[in-house]
Amino acid sequence: MDKFIPTLLLFSLPASGKSEVRRYLASLTDVQCRQDFHIGPTLQLDDYPYVHLMHRIDDELQAAGLGYAYYHGPNRPFRDEWTWAVLIELLNDDYADLMASRQVEVISAAEHLFDRLDAAHARVGLSQPLGELPHRLRKRLASALEAECRAELDVLNRQNAEDKTGRTLVIEAARGGPNGSAFPLKPPHGYETAFQTLSPAILEQASVLYVWVDPVESRRKNIERGRPDGQGSILHHSVPMEVMLGQYGCDDMAWLLEQSDRPGTIRVDRIIPTADRYEARAYHLPVARFDNRKDLTTFVREDRKLWNPADVDAIHSGLKAAFDQL
Repeated sequence: MDKFIPTLLLFSLPASGKSEVRRYLASLTDVQCRQDFHIGPTLQLDDYPYVHLMHRIDDELQAAGLGYAYYHGPNRPFRDEWTWAVLIELLNDDYADLMASRQVEVISAAEHLFDRLDAAHARVGLSQPLGELPHRLRKRLASALEAECRAELDVLNRQNAEDKTGRTLVIEAARGGPNGSAFPLKPPHGYETAFQTLSPAILEQASVLYVWVDPVESRRKNIERGRPDGQGSILHHSVPMEVMLGQYGCDDMAWLLEQSDRPGTIRVDRIIPTADRYEARAYHLPVARFDNRKDLTTFVREDRKLWNPADVDAIHSGLKAAFDQL
């Protein structure tokens, strides 16, 4: 390939169609990836499994009579909004493990996750609630969550073992701000804080694909996709309405594009440690918008055998235009 997108940040509002885009990209042949989308076969990272597992930890803590560590309640926002930055730190960990082809071999996947969560909280200046648990309670909590944590760790380990040559890494996350917010959004809300937290190694190679829906459509599709047993699924979970309005009522992607000194990019200014000093560095991330305001993606949730060729043509041509721009 003459031009190749090594890392794609799939950043958009909830239920915009990000996960469906990921699933569609994963369905393509190597030739389609190269010729139509300027990418290789995809590797994929997502912060939603950590959102779900923190809810599961809170469920078990509440059942033990200790109250919630991460959320105000089972259908409510984070207790500390800087947990949004914690999620990016966890993605940074996953990226480093993937690039190093690291196999994480641990006796307890749950306790490994607890340690990772506390370490990521510490990096953004938050308390580490799981390190403060009594030993017996921590063991009981780990036992209750081991199967779910092991399944997620196995997914990461299998992907880490794959050959990265000619592959494109897709990283999915949703960010936003309270409904009616003025710009710039106050940290830690929005994509600006996410870009400020991402590893420089990611920023050096990243392009952004923004799946465009407005907040009203995001809320509608969020309700539509929800299933009672779907909270652990990237395709069928539903974000609580308090969170949709308070955390995803708007987003700052268009505003960040307007502020950039290079058209079609988002400028990210960072202070980077290099050897024995710190250095100012500006990253310009290419951005393309995939227009999903007239829903092109929902059908991808169905079994692939049921996909209508006309729907496939519509999503393919829309994505091709966006990837050509990148």
